[in-house]
Amino acid sequence: MTTALKTRTGLALRGVTLTYPDGESRLTALDAVSLEVAPGEFVAVAGPSGSGKSSLLAVAATLLRPDSGEVLVDGRDAGTLDDRSRTALRRERLGIVFQQSNLLASLTAVEQLLVLESVRGGRPKAARRRAEELLESVGLDAAKRRRRPHQLSGGERQRVNIARALFGEPSVLLVDEPTSALDHERGEQIVDLLTRITREHGTATVMVTHDRALLGRVDRVLEMRDGRLR
Repeated sequence: MTTALKTRTGLALRGVTLTYPDGESRLTALDAVSLEVAPGEFVAVAGPSGSGKSSLLAVAATLLRPDSGEVLVDGRDAGTLDDRSRTALRRERLGIVFQQSNLLASLTAVEQLLVLESVRGGRPKAARRRAEELLESVGLDAAKRRRRPHQLSGGERQRVNIARALFGEPSVLLVDEPTSALDHERGEQIVDLLTRITREHGTATVMVTHDRALLGRVDRVLEMRDGRLR
């Protein structure tokens, strides 16, 4: 294990409450939620629509500030950071795999990753080498890495999405319904890939899913109901 992995502490939510305006009152999306995910651990959050799963991911990703409670990424309390520092924390420590891949139609698979590094101002040659290695590690051969999104299957686009989330070497990987647009076989392949990625990269991985047939592949399953984790 590398020194970088040894210093990782993963993700922790402590007593997190999040409310939204609802007419003259407020609707509670997260109700005193606490969650800890260690490096190399793969946790699934299941529950019905409207139970708070998406709100949980948004708060963990530091995209929403909770009303109260703490969100710690590798021990850093996101609530104490200004917007610029939170953006830097998200860029450097968090990888997010959205339900829809949101790939840029004009870019090849490898270019989807390289565009991120151009924003960071990194070294082009090193970035291309890492992009190629990551796409190979998620199962895309050299030919497919040169294809644009419309030339890839749904499962292949999701693999690009996962590689893109890993490009910044995140400590925490947050995954939103990665199999919703896939058949069962391809869904199993994606979850198996996420399991392997979690182990190899030492990420603290949280996956929101509605597909209970896939839950046997993760380390822990948490149930979300009415904004509470059970």
